Amino acid sequence: MFNKIMKRGHRKGSKSDAVDSAVYGYAPPSNVVVNHASRTAPPTSVANSQMLPGGGGATIAVAPPPSGIIEPLPLFRDVPVSERQNLFMRKLHICRFQFDFSDTLKSVREKEIKRQTLLELVDYIQSGSGKITEACQEEMIKMVSVNIFRCLPPASHENTGSENTDPEEEEPYLEPSWPHLQLVYELLLRYVVSSDTDTKIAKRYIDHSFVLKLLDLFDSEDPREREYLKTILHRIYGKFMVHRPFIRKAINNIFYRFIYETERHSGIGELLEILGSIINGFALPMKEEHKLFLVRALIPLHKPKPIAMYHQQLSYCITQFVEKDYKLADTVIRGLLKYWPLTNCQKEVLFLGELEEVLEATQAAEFQRCMVPLFRQIARCLNSSHFQVAERALFLWNNEHIVSLIAQNRHVIFPIIFEALERNIQSHWNQAVHGLTVNVRKMFLEMDVELFEECQRQYAEREARAREFEELRELTWKKLADVAAQQGGEDMVTV
Repeated sequence: MFNKIMKRGHRKGSKSDAVDSAVYGYAPPSNVVVNHASRTAPPTSVANSQMLPGGGGATIAVAPPPSGIIEPLPLFRDVPVSERQNLFMRKLHICRFQFDFSDTLKSVREKEIKRQTLLELVDYIQSGSGKITEACQEEMIKMVSVNIFRCLPPASHENTGSENTDPEEEEPYLEPSWPHLQLVYELLLRYVVSSDTDTKIAKRYIDHSFVLKLLDLFDSEDPREREYLKTILHRIYGKFMVHRPFIRKAINNIFYRFIYETERHSGIGELLEILGSIINGFALPMKEEHKLFLVRALIPLHKPKPIAMYHQQLSYCITQFVEKDYKLADTVIRGLLKYWPLTNCQKEVLFLGELEEVLEATQAAEFQRCMVPLFRQIARCLNSSHFQVAERALFLWNNEHIVSLIAQNRHVIFPIIFEALERNIQSHWNQAVHGLTVNVRKMFLEMDVELFEECQRQYAEREARAREFEELRELTWKKLADVAAQQGGEDMVTV
């Protein structure tokens, strides 16, 4: 509750000054700084803007209208077809006004008029009643921009100073203006997916600047907004082929900043969901650009602490790459080993689950390239004192494909794993881990008796040598202690 109060009490200014500059040609005041990525914009708002008469697209900042200025317009069905385009423009103009949603009793009538108007616009676009003109499309994108492009409120960690927490434990922030925002997003979505929308015309308004501002909004803490953004950006990627390389590059840049600078971003999971669908559509042979994206962005995404917030989507993207091109399995597995957590057991469990999915799509040749460092890491996981890590590592032997790969390369893998299994049987504290280890050991024995006995003999020899070394070390220390005691006694007698 305290977090919500802080968020509502320290909301930042609107971002539409940047929109005015980029879309309308209006130059914002020099003392206004819009920097959404770092969320440091001052509380200056120019969200409410309207067109200057004869101003050639220029805008001015205006306050929300006093009660009685906004009046409801007639319905589209109540006017002749020839007048509907004009009525459409007038309704767009009404929807450009912004309202203060922190006070539920303020401008109630005007808010409801705007909401109803937005509903009518959505229905009009969705019904395909008439093909809207280019001028109307331009005005509609301006109206959408005024409403959605804004400075986001401070993130929870900025108000509380806390680190990233489990999103399931923390109550998500909900945007107060969502009754209007949702309809604006719905209007934009219907415009993008409409068969009446000509991409040659629409790309003049849904341009690179517009896409970048959409991507900025993915840092919103409201999951409902991120869900709409995900759907809209995915549709834009599918419909506007000219924007595809730019969108991929822009998403890369968000990932780079998240990985190497901030480790804080609310929309990584949603962006990865979009990319999962994009990767699924990659043509073969895969372009070098896509392979570099895997190596430079996706694999390093295993490094940040809050990986649990987006690991499911990340794992899907990684697996898609391996299923598309099985030769990438070695690159992916070595990348996982590079970023393998040393002290975070929950991350280790996630890594082991992802590793199983990757190995499921791995062929024998690629498996052989990385099996030695891979099973050295698995052996360390088998001996983990955290039972979930050891248990998850042992579950790998429940996968038939992985067992077949191990069987084909048992002469290399058995000697690496055998000692870890024996240690678990002798000294692991968890009974479930002990039982699973016995089952895996029995599987090895049935797979190759001679190799098992040879590994057992070598293990017994190593243990014997280790005991001899330990006994020799203890004997040496005893001799040193005796000599020290004797010399100390002689010194005392001399004195």
